[in-house]
Amino acid sequence: MTRGDSSGTKVTEKGPRPPHPSQARGEPRNEAVLGAGIPNAPTGAWRTATVAGVRRPLQRSVELRLDVRDRIDHVPGQHYVVRLTAEDGYTAQRSYSVASAPEDPLVELFIERLDDGEVSTFLADVVEPGDELEVRGPIGGWFVWDGQTPALLVGGGYGVVPFLAMLRHARAIGRADLLRIVVSSRTLAELPYGGELAEAGALIVTTREPRDDRPAGRLTAGELVPQWEPGRTAYVCGSASFAESASRTLVDLGVPPADIRVERFGPSGAAA
Repeated sequence: MTRGDSSGTKVTEKGPRPPHPSQARGEPRNEAVLGAGIPNAPTGAWRTATVAGVRRPLQRSVELRLDVRDRIDHVPGQHYVVRLTAEDGYTAQRSYSVASAPEDPLVELFIERLDDGEVSTFLADVVEPGDELEVRGPIGGWFVWDGQTPALLVGGGYGVVPFLAMLRHARAIGRADLLRIVVSSRTLAELPYGGELAEAGALIVTTREPRDDRPAGRLTAGELVPQWEPGRTAYVCGSASFAESASRTLVDLGVPPADIRVERFGPSGAAA
């Protein structure tokens, strides 16, 4: 879901030159499947963003807070594209879900650092407060939450990031009751925004360690059954394997496919 454009400023003043596209591997790419979405969701053009904050709450990750010039407010579930341009004109770009609510004056991105990722390594290792980045967004009109429809959010690992925008928006408008959240992670320490999700009452499943009275293990159909009810839209976000498994489980439980919206992350070189 990346978008190209020949214009833009050079933003790789620091750090090594990004590799040629043929060498790029391992960056996440969002792929949309199922769902109708919001056809009139806002879309933004390329803009300059100033890095207002950098945090590394988890190993191998970075949280960026961006002040986007002439920003268009996003709908929870949308994403931004970050584009890097080398001095010789070579560009590399990747899309990242927005974690902040539309009410937040800054745009928050939470990025997993991949060793062979040409964009994520730069963002995680090189970018500092005050730097400028070229971004495009918000983008996406179907994996979005309107703030009015009851929803079940099912996320795996870094797939929880867009759900933070939904949760934070729900709190801002006083409708947190509309959301039910189920997330899966190897361990609680590896889950982005784990504390905030736990505080919100999310069902957190860990596959590599026991949690409370639950033994380590994958998310089960029995754990999803009480979370969904007719009229509740299901959003599924995570790796390709997680998204496929969770969405298939929901269908097997009787959730109409038209009520399921899936966003999955995979290598940027993979076929859609």
